[in-house]
Amino acid sequence: MTQSLWRAGAPAMICVCLLTLIGHVTAAKAWDRGDVELFATLPAGATGPEGLTVGADGKVYVTTFGFNAQGAQPGPGKLYVFNDDGKLLRQVNVAGSTSHLLGLAFHPTTHALLVIDFGAGQVLNVDSQTGSASVFMTVTGSSGLNALTFDSSGNVYVSDSSQGIIWKTGASGGAATAWVTDPLLLPNGIPPFGANGLAFNRAGNALFVANTANDSIVRIPVTGGTPGAPQALVYSINGADGIVLDRNDNIWVAANQSDEIVVIDPTGKVIAKLGDFDGIRKDGTPRGLFFPASPDFSKDGKNLFVTNLALDLRLAGGPQTLQSQWADQVKRYTISRIKARIPDFKGQDD
Repeated sequence: MTQSLWRAGAPAMICVCLLTLIGHVTAAKAWDRGDVELFATLPAGATGPEGLTVGADGKVYVTTFGFNAQGAQPGPGKLYVFNDDGKLLRQVNVAGSTSHLLGLAFHPTTHALLVIDFGAGQVLNVDSQTGSASVFMTVTGSSGLNALTFDSSGNVYVSDSSQGIIWKTGASGGAATAWVTDPLLLPNGIPPFGANGLAFNRAGNALFVANTANDSIVRIPVTGGTPGAPQALVYSINGADGIVLDRNDNIWVAANQSDEIVVIDPTGKVIAKLGDFDGIRKDGTPRGLFFPASPDFSKDGKNLFVTNLALDLRLAGGPQTLQSQWADQVKRYTISRIKARIPDFKGQDD
């Protein structure tokens, strides 16, 4: 008898349930991920782009990691310069470098373009017009130098993804000293890169560091230039790679294993998720974000540029990931652009 009543009333009950569910979905909404635009396509023969910085002139400067779908390629490393419309202005060989270039940035006071040569374990001072280069900073040990940033005094800080160190040197460079060494900065997962993107907040009293292997953002308190004990601010950003902070100290993180930009506020609360991977075009270029590595804001702050490394980790000595087989289909590498806005996120009670 009960079973018969259930069958008789099932359509109405299912209808009510569906309407209730739809109402909740409409009210809650999903993350508004924005529209990822193709900003630029690197020339044929280029390897995957990793480092990116926007200069004071508004131009976009990009270095490549030296891997394509066939594996590691020979040096020297390459620097590509684009205008703010994505037009390639020039391509230069970085003299004396390996093919494995990572982070880069212009020094805030000397205006020198500093480029990390991951393969050689050093930082170079590079002429962006000619590619001529000299050694700016050296470190000790089996390093994995990855990203760099500056404090208000012009000191230079470089993350070491292999040794779990933040290195520091002055504005004129030279032999670096280990400013912070901590287990929270070591590579204890996949991808096998520990300390990665790093940036100070506006007050200069905290340095935030992404740990790619641990999917975390680490906060290092700073008092008078002296670091305190690092603490994990937040976990579960899948492949936290390059970071950049906005004027409100929100942290924009390239999540290289989930193909998205995750934005968290200074307390670690996620406030936006932007972009996604939408497959490979017929010409072999990725749609959307694909292994996003380095973000930076346009000069006017309205857009975010992101490199798409599109790396099959197996070719760099790692394991297969969800991206590996897609990465093997990439023939041309790209840089993406997305509006730098944090969409409203409404809960189901709004």
